[in-house]
Amino acid sequence: QVHLVESGGRLVQPGESLRLSCEFSGRFLTSYAMGWFRQAPEKEREFVSVIMWSDGSTNYADSVKGRFTISRDIGKSTVYLQMNSLKPEDTAVYYCAAGFGYRDHNDYDFWGQGTQVTVSS
Repeated sequence: QVHLVESGGRLVQPGESLRLSCEFSGRFLTSYAMGWFRQAPEKEREFVSVIMWSDGSTNYADSVKGRFTISRDIGKSTVYLQMNSLKPEDTAVYYCAAGFGYRDHNDYDFWGQGTQVTVSS
């Protein structure tokens, strides 16, 4: 059992930046992937970014590549999502996940409660 808690979501204006955090605890395996997903109202949950905890390799959705950066702090058991040049289309509930997954949300076993990001003027 892995427990994850996201934080950092808030209301921001287009073009601004925001950093989300996800701290985990419990029976975590270093072979896990740590993913960020988002879900807007009446839309499917979509992949944003993923980092392999063991070696730090990363992958991004085309919609956020060049604007978002995923990273990890091993000592703090935390994964971050740095979001720059935010657009209204980025508005969603952002979730972090852990497990033997990659870009498909169905492949992850553990999920956080989500944090709301709203980009509006």
